[in-house]
Amino acid sequence: MPKLVRLYITQIAIGFAISALFTVALIGFDVAGLRHLVLETRDGPLAAFMIFFFNGIVFGGVQFAIAVMALRDDGTPRSGLREMTHELLPVRVETKSENKRRF
Repeated sequence: MPKLVRLYITQIAIGFAISALFTVALIGFDVAGLRHLVLETRDGPLAAFMIFFFNGIVFGGVQFAIAVMALRDDGTPRSGLREMTHELLPVRVETKSENKRRF
């Protein structure tokens, strides 16, 4: 299996694990009355699964994006202080100015 595919599957699994913890915390702390809606209504398990699944997609995508952005192998510096490739020279620019004021 290619390294990038393995990285993707790993990060998506981590994202869905975070989503499971997040969903349990939402229901456990009864945020916006979700505990009552999930545990005492007929479609509650479906709602809990949808919260888990859609948050898993989001958290997995964010987790993978962070992992990809953390990869660097090109040898370029990560800061804004890069070596200059040329020397800066001052250039004289002459202008014509007219001292006419219009109000």
